[in-house]
Amino acid sequence: MQDPYSRSVGSASFSILLASLRYAALTVLLSSCSANLPVQRDAQQAEDGVRPPAFSIVCIIHGDGDYLFHDTSGIAYNAALEALAGAQSIARLNPQAEVFIFHRRAREHFLFVFPRHDGEFYYYRNGQLIANELYWRDQEQSPFDPEVELYRRFRENNERKTVSIFLYCGHEIPEFDGAGYDESYPDRPFTVHDLAGTLKAFTRDSARFDLMLLSTCFGGTPYTIGILGSFARYIVASPENLHLSYFNLQPLQRLDLTLGDGDVHAFAEKFARRSFDRLTKEIQTAVSVGVYDVDRVQEFLHSVHGTYDETLSTLEGEGEAYMTAMEHCDCADLPAYVLPTMGEGVNVFYRPARFGRAKHKQTHSGWECWRYATEPGLREMGQR
Repeated sequence: MQDPYSRSVGSASFSILLASLRYAALTVLLSSCSANLPVQRDAQQAEDGVRPPAFSIVCIIHGDGDYLFHDTSGIAYNAALEALAGAQSIARLNPQAEVFIFHRRAREHFLFVFPRHDGEFYYYRNGQLIANELYWRDQEQSPFDPEVELYRRFRENNERKTVSIFLYCGHEIPEFDGAGYDESYPDRPFTVHDLAGTLKAFTRDSARFDLMLLSTCFGGTPYTIGILGSFARYIVASPENLHLSYFNLQPLQRLDLTLGDGDVHAFAEKFARRSFDRLTKEIQTAVSVGVYDVDRVQEFLHSVHGTYDETLSTLEGEGEAYMTAMEHCDCADLPAYVLPTMGEGVNVFYRPARFGRAKHKQTHSGWECWRYATEPGLREMGQR
């Protein structure tokens, strides 16, 4: 039989242990509800005040989805984390740039109950990490309000002319519907129009980004380039499949050396070429990377605007059936798009797949469209 003293000691020990667990849980909960403190921000701003940045890079990494892939050796990678590491490397290796990195993560919970932040922000200036904050992604209709607020809070205000670059890494950006783009928020749609609204907020104080890099699949459609082209002078995108991490970001390092002359078009061509070279060495599927001079492609976009809009209306009318009834294709395969202005302002690096029915296709227009799947009895969209 246990004596009263032993029982009281045991009870006290259990109470202390329970209180400790409660305190630990409360600490984690509170930490998950508050942002990180800025890192050496004020001191660094004063130190760097004599050397305003010559370049500005805004990078959004969408990590709230399935980004697991395997390389040619079968090694598994998380493409979103690979993109984040690449963006951080760029930020550290640019002594004359400010870099904003927004990592949009999947929603998680501590002990299956307490929510954790689903966004993380990094701000670098002249190669130094100035701030690293956790934040809550906007759960309302406007999906990028927190990122815009952080951008405006930390953006360097100086009169020096800067070369501005926008980089988006993620899955194909839907042109309509967009439900399920975020796995954590499947009921909230995300389309190219939502991204356009964000770009408009980012460029409030300037006309356009000098260069936009879309590290997504099927970014080179007349509709996507037409919508996002309002916010960039040049766009690098893949009209066909492109895995998230496969844009070669290395040319973005040391922009003071590679873009010091301010020739954005030449830099865009070099960036696209480097990405194309990397892809052709590593994968067997089709490779396409296009460079779009936004001002020069306007005549073609205006000519095909009505046809492409009609296609999107048809796709929306198909509902979920469009995923099996329709397929992407080179716009040059559809007579309605084969116009004299089709090649104006676009340069595409292309290599066909090493296998399959398209392995003998040797060229690509740089523009991607939709058509009915090539089965007997199905007509191609755009031929009416």
